Amino acid sequence: MQGRRRIVVLGCTGSIGTQTLDVARRHPDKLEVVALACGTRAAEMLAQARALGVRHLAAGDERLAGEPVADELRAQAGAAGSLGFGPQAVAELVRLPEADVVVNALVGEAGLRASYETLAAGKVLALANKESLVVGGDLIMPLAAQVDAARRAAGTAPENGPAGALMPIDSEHGAIYQCLIGEAEREVARLWVTASGGPFRGRTRDELRHVTAAQALKHPTWNMGAKITIDSSTLMNKGLEVIEAHHLFAMPYERISVVVQPQSAIHSMVEFADGSVKAHLGTTDMRIPIQYALSYPERWDAPVEPLDFTKLGSLEFAAPDTDTFRCLALARHAGATGGTLPCVMNAANEVAVAAFLDDAIGYLDIAACVEAAMDAHERDGVQRVEGLDQLEAVDAWARRVAGEWVRAR
Repeated sequence: MQGRRRIVVLGCTGSIGTQTLDVARRHPDKLEVVALACGTRAAEMLAQARALGVRHLAAGDERLAGEPVADELRAQAGAAGSLGFGPQAVAELVRLPEADVVVNALVGEAGLRASYETLAAGKVLALANKESLVVGGDLIMPLAAQVDAARRAAGTAPENGPAGALMPIDSEHGAIYQCLIGEAEREVARLWVTASGGPFRGRTRDELRHVTAAQALKHPTWNMGAKITIDSSTLMNKGLEVIEAHHLFAMPYERISVVVQPQSAIHSMVEFADGSVKAHLGTTDMRIPIQYALSYPERWDAPVEPLDFTKLGSLEFAAPDTDTFRCLALARHAGATGGTLPCVMNAANEVAVAAFLDDAIGYLDIAACVEAAMDAHERDGVQRVEGLDQLEAVDAWARRVAGEWVRAR
């Protein structure tokens, strides 16, 4: 690898963003952070920028432009850097000429445009934003294929394996990505996406009726942000990952299975035509898939203690309970139907999760709200995905419908 890879980190103050910066600090000879973007936590971003000497900054919340912290951010950017406020300013960072790789750790639908702009600018996309593929996979994957082709033509792609224009930052998809390297596509029989089962594994619907947000936020094996932790507990997160896997690996839904693996030691598996199965195992720490997405095709020293198999104990497997955890079934239906239905499902889920965290609805109402919005969209007619503006309009419609459902409770 020639020189340091220069990275832009969108969502730098969140869980993935802070861990990405930790990886960068561990490998200063290989990685240089050239731009940072946050949503609202500008003071935290300022501290990161000062520590790493970053001069290109953006905050998604436009109101911060009038806050005292804005003056400090301007001083940090200086004449050689840049500072912007609002979603467009965040997206513009991906076009910086000095940027090689964009880590998209933005939460929610806002990350889709940033992913699109990253690939449109010919940059490598290290993707932690699920909505980019769940909502816009039909737009993102053709762009990624174009960047892959350009990387091969320019001689910047690895000699073996994928060209690497789109690197998943996700334990499950990162695992599948690695298991597929060197394998023939036609010999892949099934992708096995593993799930921890969340904090409520084994519970009945009656037992879940009065679950609180505090209980749902206690994930058994992973340390994540609030929204993704709730999604993990409802198995919506796993449904989103199934849709992502469909797009990332061009795999039909009937050949993508979910299996509950409570220890979270097996991050996912690939089954081949001859019955062989490759499994990817590792410590439950997101810095491992983050680092691989940035180091590919190389492997760098482990950012955490490796898995100790002598202490692992047993590995359990079980089928997911899709009757109790309805969100997984809803996501699979949305993915299989395709078009704009995943966009509606995703937007309604964001509204429902936020309402649950605000104690406005109950735990089981999350799935009910999502299903109501999906049913309404299917009655109106699911559309073919044609562009970002269309998806933003559908997203806004779904949020309005879901919001009305929440207020009617």
